[in-house]
Amino acid sequence: MSVTFRFHPQKAIEAAAMFLKLHGKPMKHLGLLKMLYIADRISLERMDQPITGDCAYSMKFGPVLSSVYDLIKGNDVNDALPLWSEYIFSPKKNFVQLLKEPENNYLCELAQEIIAEVYKQFGHLDPFDVAEWTHGLPEWKKPPENSHIPIIVDDVLRYLNKTDEDIEEIRQIEIREAYLDSALAA
Repeated sequence: MSVTFRFHPQKAIEAAAMFLKLHGKPMKHLGLLKMLYIADRISLERMDQPITGDCAYSMKFGPVLSSVYDLIKGNDVNDALPLWSEYIFSPKKNFVQLLKEPENNYLCELAQEIIAEVYKQFGHLDPFDVAEWTHGLPEWKKPPENSHIPIIVDDVLRYLNKTDEDIEEIRQIEIREAYLDSALAA
């Protein structure tokens, strides 16, 4: 059984808002999607969990976080669209902008450092150059035209030099956290 993380809309919103605040103006959604993926990947390497918990897919322009992309397009995911829309707006087809800053209640200090580091490295680049850079990641596979391929978390963890024992431990921790979240929500 593969590692599966739960999507955390609040973390995704705070991470997206942080990137947009650092950018200081509307950003091409492609750039935001690439930097969020890269931040999730670095977080997997350093903290054994992604920031957003979102599922990723290989698409034409590199890896994409599925739920975040849906929210950008105005599609609801886990009833998160109203919250997303309170903070982030797509004024034009290919751009997103920060409407107001959310409180930072969900991102830990290390996640914030990762976001700042990713923005420093990629935020000034053309999003298509960042997309091209992500094509060099071993988990990205060129999909058939107008399609996508799921990115398997276990594969990414192996590319990040995690052992099978590490991966099993990460999977068990995520199962326990999902159980606790559901028990507390009941």
